[in-house]
Order: sequence, then C-alpha cells, then structure tokens
Amino acid sequence: MATDVLEVIRAKRDGLALTDEQIRFFLEGYTAGSIADEQASALLMAIVFRGLDQRELATWTATMIESGDRLDLSSVGRPTVDKHSTGGVGDKISLPLCPLVAACGAAVPQLSGRGLGHTGGTLDKLEAVPGWRALLPLDEMLAVLRDTGAVICGAGEGLAPTDRKLYALRDVTGTVESIPLIASSIMSKKIAEGTESLVLDVKVGAGAFLPDLDQARRLAETMVGLGTAHGVRTVALLTDMDQPLGVACGNGLEVAETLEVLSGGGPPDVVELTLALAREMLSLAGLGSVDPAPALADGRAMDVWRRMIAAQGGDVDAPLATAAHVETVAAPAAGVVRRLDAKAVGVAAWRLGAGRSRKEDPVSPVAGIRCLAKRGDRVEAGQPLLELHTDDPARIGGARHGLDAALADGRIEIGVAAPEPRPLVIERID
Repeated sequence: MATDVLEVIRAKRDGLALTDEQIRFFLEGYTAGSIADEQASALLMAIVFRGLDQRELATWTATMIESGDRLDLSSVGRPTVDKHSTGGVGDKISLPLCPLVAACGAAVPQLSGRGLGHTGGTLDKLEAVPGWRALLPLDEMLAVLRDTGAVICGAGEGLAPTDRKLYALRDVTGTVESIPLIASSIMSKKIAEGTESLVLDVKVGAGAFLPDLDQARRLAETMVGLGTAHGVRTVALLTDMDQPLGVACGNGLEVAETLEVLSGGGPPDVVELTLALAREMLSLAGLGSVDPAPALADGRAMDVWRRMIAAQGGDVDAPLATAAHVETVAAPAAGVVRRLDAKAVGVAAWRLGAGRSRKEDPVSPVAGIRCLAKRGDRVEAGQPLLELHTDDPARIGGARHGLDAALADGRIEIGVAAPEPRPLVIERID
C-alpha cells in the first residue's frame, strides 16, 4: 500500500500506470481529507496529460462507487432504465423522455444535475415549475418512482461522494477535459444509482462538451465498457449538437416546449430524439415490442408527467413565468440558414441569465433564447431570427454582442445554397 501521495503523483507524472493500491490510497485519502487539494490537483493534471489505462480506470471507477451508497431499486416492481446526456444547448430531452418511457412500462430513476456555462441542467429547467422540488429523501424518491414510474431529482450526498469532491476540484483547476475522468465521473454516479440499464446520449458538434467525433466516440465506448463491466446494460448514441435542439434554449422556455411535445406537437428534432432514446431504453428494459410513439401522441406520457411533477410538489396547472423583456435579432440578409452555432446561442442564453459560471450561482427561470429559424430554413432580410428573453435588460447588450460576433464570423450564417443535411443520430455504440 502506498503511503506517500508524492509517490503517486510522481508515478503518473512520469507516465507509469498506478497500482490498484495507489488508486485506492489516493481516492480514499482525498475523500477523507488527508490529501490536500493542491496534491489532488497535481495528480488530476497528470491524468489529463498521461491518461488512465483500462485497468486503472476500472479500479478508479469502482473505488468512487464504493465511496458511498449503491441504491437498491428492487422494490420498484418494474424494469429500471435511465438515460444520461453529456449536455448541450436546448437539450430538454429528459423532460418528455422520462414520463414517456414510464408510460410504456419501465421505471426511470433519473438522478440529474445542474447546468454550468453554456449547457443547461435538467434540475434548473424543472425548477421553473412553481413548487417543484429537486431534492428528495431516498424513501420519497422511491415512493415517487413506484407510484408514477419516473422520478427526476438531485443525487443525495451519500451517492459517490468521492466524485462530488473531485468534480468540484476539476472544475476550478482546468482538469475537466479528460476522457477517463469524465467517464468515471458520469458512470460512478449512474452505477451507484442502481439502475439495471442505461442509455447514454453523447453529444457531438459545436455545442457539445467534446465537439470532435472521434473523442466523443472514445468517451462513449469507455462509458459503455464501464457500465457493462459493472452489470449495467449500457448503450450509447452519438447525437448532433451542432445547432440547438428544438426552438427553446433556457429553463422555463424549455419546460413550455416540453409541454408542447407531451401534447403531441413540438419541434420535429425534439420529438425524433425523444423517440429514438425511448426505443433504446425500452429495448434494454426488455420492452422492445412497445412502440413509444402512440404514448407520446395520445396523452399517456403527459399523464405521467403531471403525476410525477405533482408528486414532487410542482403545481402542474400554474402558468410558467415569462420574461419582462423580449427582443429579437434579425436576419441580416435574405437566404437560407446554413449554420446556427449551438455554443454561440448557448453562451448568449447564459449571458441573459439562463446559466451560471459557478455551481452556487442562481439562474433565471425566464431567461433564454428562442430560435425562430434553424438550419435549412429560408428567411427574409430583417425577419426575426432569434428571440431574446430576460428579466434584466442590462443583460441584453452582452448577449447581442456575442450573437453579432457569431453573425460576423460565420458561426451563424445566412447563405444562398441549402446546407448539407446532418443526421440527428450519428452512431450507435454497444
């Protein structure tokens, strides 16, 4: 057993594989507080540059899982299946997806997080519903899951506590962008959650955490391998995040769009991806013969949504708050929208108040952007292209400045020729 953290840091700095004992010593010591933040930061940076091999990653992930509780969902009475997205702009898919899959016979125990930077967080979106509670005691979470078939809530402190502490450190030390660290962070929480099956939505494109296809594929393969090794049936879809999903980007705006989808309408891309992920989830849960499309169209998914939201304190009949200030960004010329950069839109929504720079920052339930035209749509000069929503008019200038820059450098582009079509679902990995 290693007893000197410097020995562990030096080993990884020099490109050596850490032993299982060294990994456990470090993770257990950091969680307990016997290893300082600056020492942990040094090892994390060494991992960013040197990586972890398959054995190291397996031990690292297993130790993070073992640092806390592993939930027992056997009392739910249905096959359990969850979905995790690596994050994007306008990615409200979990909101209609969870009640849809529950309406088809599975149970969805989704432990979700909050947004940071230009990507949105599921809990932030749902908190736009008056009265809705993100944090539930374990017995209440299980009761909601048994009674409605779906629950979306925050993870309790007893779930993978090592990851919670490491994630906060990675966020402030520039050590987030590491496939082994990303994969172990996501999968330690999902495996500890106790779900039998898991579908991963790994985003690719301008608004994605990993814009490069090869990197996204490596992350997906790594996470599928970790899930399978821990007895969780796992599949990943690589999906497009080059432009925002749907029309709405922002917390309350995305809840409103979710209600459109659950009412049988909504943007075609949101419906397409919701159904694609639902089919994967139902297949893993042993319900592959069930077609989710009718349950989305005939109101069964909406019924589950209403029961799920109400069970967590939400007022399903209360109107959603709307922004006091709404302005538009006009198309500078006639033509076809060739590009609508997801990150540019996401950053502008963040500047309007929809996102946060630090985990403790508040977010606005009304701030955000509606994309009034998407790739392939024809527009006239002066036609509204984007709609900016905020309660703080002082935020409009920063958002418009960023969008004007994107129009100037081609990240938002109006042209003559229609763009090449991009598939929404790029690849499937199992």
